[in-house]
Amino acid sequence: MSADVELVGRVRDRLAGGAAAPTRAHVAAAIRSESAVRGAADLLATVDALRGEMVGAGPLDAVLHEPRVTDVLVNGHGQVWVDRGNGLELAEVRFASEREVRRLAVRLANAAGRRLDDAVPFADVRLPGGVRLHAVLPPVSPSMVCLSFRVPHATGLRLDDWVEGGALPAAAAQLLARIVAARLSFVVTGGTGCGKTTLLATLLSCIDPGERIVIVEDTGELRPHHPHVVRLEARAANVEGAGAIDLRRLVREALRMRPDRLVVGEVRGAECVDLLAALNVGHDGGCGTLHANSVADVPPRIEALCMAAGLSRAATHSQLAAAVQVVVHLVRNKSGRRLDAIGVLSRAADGLVEIVPAVRVVAGRLVDDFGRPDLDALLNRAGLVTEAFAAS
Repeated sequence: MSADVELVGRVRDRLAGGAAAPTRAHVAAAIRSESAVRGAADLLATVDALRGEMVGAGPLDAVLHEPRVTDVLVNGHGQVWVDRGNGLELAEVRFASEREVRRLAVRLANAAGRRLDDAVPFADVRLPGGVRLHAVLPPVSPSMVCLSFRVPHATGLRLDDWVEGGALPAAAAQLLARIVAARLSFVVTGGTGCGKTTLLATLLSCIDPGERIVIVEDTGELRPHHPHVVRLEARAANVEGAGAIDLRRLVREALRMRPDRLVVGEVRGAECVDLLAALNVGHDGGCGTLHANSVADVPPRIEALCMAAGLSRAATHSQLAAAVQVVVHLVRNKSGRRLDAIGVLSRAADGLVEIVPAVRVVAGRLVDDFGRPDLDALLNRAGLVTEAFAAS
């Protein structure tokens, strides 16, 4: 049973002008005062529609709560795309108008403490439950309102879940668990939507319960299953342009909080300098995520971020060589998200760092590569002997 659109609009306006919270009882009372509803089914449909508009995510509520959904993308009022793990599919969900999409975007952003209007036409926020929303309004998006929802796994993934889903060979899961146990510093890399944050949360869940994890993020997404996690989130400037707290400041504050593991959810700016510095002063086992197209592209990517923050090329590579030990690279294709390679850092004679693949995933199997002896040496130092895999 669908709700009466005109009735929903009238009741929404009535509730918006009141001080009471839009509970089901208040919504039902407002509906009865506006119109004689024919039956219980009509009343329930209208109540659910209004509650979704005023408290939840409106027409998107149902799809956002589907267990397999990872992304929901709204391209204006006429198109909603959903990723259930097998690529994007056009959903049956529709909005009545662009105004309705904009109203939803503004409400969700405001509820999360962020401004979204013509003066600030974009926002990146974390919603209750951990869903991440990125919203763009016209004129930045000239013809439509664009919303991008990133949905975290409801219960968090274990390494066994990655194996069962075909994203990791069993041998790779064992190797990653040893890397975490050995307190090696690592970064998880890959393109947008390849599962970097999800895998990092899984690996953080493998950390000894006696260790203290301090996580620094721009928009909070990491939700590891661990008993001792402290989260710091960046803050945008207020309407007057004051009060902003960026990741670089938070990294410095995190170092004063006695972390056993320092985690930067996504390294994408000047905070890269502070992270490398932090990992060079005894904070072993630190980690983060980084956008990169391949394992080989990681050093140039870090070089670009650090040089933009004022660090010289030579100093960047020197810091990188001492700070990071392992790179875990993910890819995403039509078959889904999967591990591509695990690499180790090697410093050439000219002082520049390159990533040497230690293992690669070929046809669903983990095979050794040139950097495998170096990875074994790092693990053996921590007393974690590894087994050899098939030769490449």
